[in-house]
Amino acid sequence: MTPPDTGREAPRPGRFHWHRKHPLAADVAVAVCVLTAIMFGAVVDRHGPHSPRLIGHPPSPVVAALAVLACAALVLRRRAPRTVLAVTGALTLVELVTETGESRAPVAAAAFVALFTLAARTDRSTTWRVGALTVVVLTGAAMLFGTGPWYAQENLAITAWTGLAAATGDAVRSRRAYIDAIHERAERAERTREEEAGRRVAEERMRIARELHDVVAHHIALVNVQAGVASHVMDTRPDQAKQALAHVREASRSALGELRATVGLLRQSDDPSAPTEPAPGLGVLDQLIDGFVRAGLPVDLQAPASAQGLPASVDLTVYRVVQEALTNVRKHAGDGARATVRIVRTEAALTVTVLDDGAGGPPVPRGRTGTDGGMPGGGHGLIGMRERVQALGGTVVTGTRPTGGFQVRATLPLHPAGTEGTPL
Repeated sequence: MTPPDTGREAPRPGRFHWHRKHPLAADVAVAVCVLTAIMFGAVVDRHGPHSPRLIGHPPSPVVAALAVLACAALVLRRRAPRTVLAVTGALTLVELVTETGESRAPVAAAAFVALFTLAARTDRSTTWRVGALTVVVLTGAAMLFGTGPWYAQENLAITAWTGLAAATGDAVRSRRAYIDAIHERAERAERTREEEAGRRVAEERMRIARELHDVVAHHIALVNVQAGVASHVMDTRPDQAKQALAHVREASRSALGELRATVGLLRQSDDPSAPTEPAPGLGVLDQLIDGFVRAGLPVDLQAPASAQGLPASVDLTVYRVVQEALTNVRKHAGDGARATVRIVRTEAALTVTVLDDGAGGPPVPRGRTGTDGGMPGGGHGLIGMRERVQALGGTVVTGTRPTGGFQVRATLPLHPAGTEGTPL
């Protein structure tokens, strides 16, 4: 759809912009050129045996006045193209009706320029309607009031020049609209690329923050527990204190290793010694469970003996869900609590359930409870757990158990693309 005429043209790239920076001066120059062409055409004999030749006398005052008025109207052709076309067409009609023979001048040239301007600044249907009306009126007047036969070349020339002006103006308008569309698509593509880059940066920042939280929260919780045990038994049972400090050292070393692997994602491509250690998964789940057991949390693991065939993203997500859930049990379930980790795999999905029988539970803001596919409120760990699972198209159910304690159940699809996996 062509935008409505506002009297101004949008700037376009190019080397020569004088006619766009100074439209009034450009229109005055066009009017002077058209007036010169009309006056020259008035003094040229186009029908003699040696045509074209000068007829030797200037045009009549009426013809000169009509030409000057028609060309003066062209100065306003950008601001009011319809009005200018009506004025130039009326003046041309007057010239065709009142003047005959050698006193005639091609005042219709001003109407042709006005029609070109109208076609270049309006839509195609308006161009053809107005162009057809102009052809009928001007050609009909020339045929009715002319001295020659109706098929004289001057009459046919009016038809040809009118059609040419309308077609040329429409072509200019179409090209201008095409160029504008190209520029708009380029700008939109640039904005889309910037938005996509920003979105990917935000997603990567969130993913790294989630990884850091999972690593730090888990290992720092273990370090805190073991440090408390060492401080409590330092004087009475130094051997147990030494064992607790060894666990602190092991947990801190593991935390540093995972932090190094996570922060390695931020390295530049030419940075040396990028981490090559694979991401944690069910293959090292026993080590994770052992860490909690040494920290004083009994954990019963019920999982298949093999973890082969899992997609890497599912493998890492299950590990992080278990890690976060057990960390919450250790922090909130209270002393004496026990936890159960149950992993069940089917052809279509893998379900991981973490249960505890403690008296406490993750903090839940007032007025919010856990529902299917959602999470109760709480810290960033539960939010990160939900984001991880939902990113893979899975669901999470959390909440208190009727018999006491808390549960976390995450279901992850194994074949989002419709492929078949290998059962455990």
